[in-house]
Amino acid sequence: MPGQNVKKRNWTFLVYPESAPADWVKKLQETGLQAAISPLHDKDIDPDGQPKKAHFHVIVCYSGPTSYNVVLSLTQSLGQPIPKPLEQVRGMYRYFTHMDNPDKFQYNAADISTLNGFNIMDFVDMTRSEVLKIKLDLQAFIRSSNITEYADLMDNLQDGSNMDWYDVASSNTFFFEKYISSRRNKAKAISEKEKNQK
Repeated sequence: MPGQNVKKRNWTFLVYPESAPADWVKKLQETGLQAAISPLHDKDIDPDGQPKKAHFHVIVCYSGPTSYNVVLSLTQSLGQPIPKPLEQVRGMYRYFTHMDNPDKFQYNAADISTLNGFNIMDFVDMTRSEVLKIKLDLQAFIRSSNITEYADLMDNLQDGSNMDWYDVASSNTFFFEKYISSRRNKAKAISEKEKNQK
């Protein structure tokens, strides 16, 4: 259990549906705290191969360093175990889906819910290798979807739930506009050539 003098801005705790009030999400929202709630982890297995009790992971973010006792009063009001200080919001957010644990069940990122304006993009700076990987994924997506307009790409990404893709595409407008227009021009040239050969 963390010492009572621990003060952190970001905290995490578990919520077991069976011991939480039916309106625990509403109660959490009424605190005004920015929060993120994982998909229901109902397919986790313990080291002995036994199913774990179904639970949610929760991140709560305060406006400044907040003491353990303050956060404990929140978790106790929800009938839940003790909170833990959080060093890395991004790492816990990725753990919501087991993104970095391929041996564990992979939960759907679309099932993550957020409260009071929580946005994971406020807590992360992607590394160069992560941006490169997303650019490669976006390029493959453009090819497989046969996207010929930058606007179509951005509309498609806005309708999806992958904020990282949207961020990278909107931050690399010149690259993606040039790539998409080059694909469009190449397709036109091939079409013209085929037409002239008939």
